[in-house]
Amino acid sequence: MNERILWQETLPGSSTWSHILKRGTALRLTAIDDAPNVGVILLNADNFSERMSLPDALKAQHLARLTAGVALYSDMGRILCSITEDTVGWHDPLGGCSDDAMVAAKYGLSSYQQSRNAWHQSGLDGFLIELAKYGLSARDLMMNINFFSKVEVSDEGAMRFVPNNAQAGDAVELRAEMNTLVILNSCQHPMDPSRDYTQKRVELTLKQVPAPGPDDLTRNSRAENARGFIMTERYFL
Repeated sequence: MNERILWQETLPGSSTWSHILKRGTALRLTAIDDAPNVGVILLNADNFSERMSLPDALKAQHLARLTAGVALYSDMGRILCSITEDTVGWHDPLGGCSDDAMVAAKYGLSSYQQSRNAWHQSGLDGFLIELAKYGLSARDLMMNINFFSKVEVSDEGAMRFVPNNAQAGDAVELRAEMNTLVILNSCQHPMDPSRDYTQKRVELTLKQVPAPGPDDLTRNSRAENARGFIMTERYFL
């Protein structure tokens, strides 16, 4: 089966979005502006109690950054999505998301009633807004990915945000290995030192893609991933 584009749209800066990404489809994120940030959380769309576990994914694959060939595991040891393509090379799984207090302290108060679409929304609010659409709440939150952003960790354990990690035209693609609820927001990274509240656009492309074969990059990148694919495929028998 060849790849086929199913849907495209532009996600404005500091906005939220969600979709149930079906097994056999992929979501491609393409930066329209330089230095965007896209916070993402994932849940099993058929059983919301199963959700992405970044600690398990990082531990199983012995890494602290995300790029092509990395599997995004659930807390049940299955693979929700694989990163199949990436032009950036480093996406942040450690920095978390901003909350209202952080945004107000850094950028000042700005409500929707005052500023309309230019209001100062936090990443946390964005996640909660989308979770509520599926009957979920703060208890369903988890560690989030920050696509297009880079956070380095020193030998002493200090974390440092690296500005301008991605440029316009850069892209990363997630292939759904399960029916996956994808929730994302395009708010700034919480560690971004800029005092300006900026809104960076990202293009979203939904695609129909072939199933992973025996020579799949993610399946073969680590022995742990081969076992994760077996666990996932058995789930659908």
